[in-house]
Amino acid sequence: MITILAGTNRPGANSLTVANYLADTYRANGVDCQILSLGDLPAETFDPSSYAEKPASLKPFTDQVLHADGLHVVTPEYNGGFPGVLKYFIDLLPFPESFEGLPVAFTGVAAGQFGAMRPIEQLQQIFGYRNAYIYPERVFIMGVYDLVDDGRLSDQPTQERLEKQAEGFAAFVAKLKA
Repeated sequence: MITILAGTNRPGANSLTVANYLADTYRANGVDCQILSLGDLPAETFDPSSYAEKPASLKPFTDQVLHADGLHVVTPEYNGGFPGVLKYFIDLLPFPESFEGLPVAFTGVAAGQFGAMRPIEQLQQIFGYRNAYIYPERVFIMGVYDLVDDGRLSDQPTQERLEKQAEGFAAFVAKLKA
């Protein structure tokens, strides 16, 4: 099972649109997947006491990471970095088992011209520190507002890059699992 992590809790986020497109792509290729949207995190997750004592409502989200064969992170770029809610979620996950030996792919989404390259590079450092296996083919989606129509990804070249990435990542996960 590949877990696709939509890395923001912003309502109507383009990251979730891209995550949904990736889910459709994985499923079309016979790959089991699920979407973990940070927009669905329960409110009590954000109580400062959650660092010390995790709320029971966080467990289904944690389990989606702990039981994944691979993690495909879709992150937007906010002010040259990735969203704080994504860092917070990472910090709430069990250490070190959350990412130890876990295959991880990255897709960046941005309004600007670099397609979230900086946030992905930052995340690669964090996941590398946590001993994840980083899939080298990243996708940077720039000018995302021009590529989404009525809540759907409508740009064919971007779709093709995502399809190629998903196909390659699924093979990467299968090889590492074997």
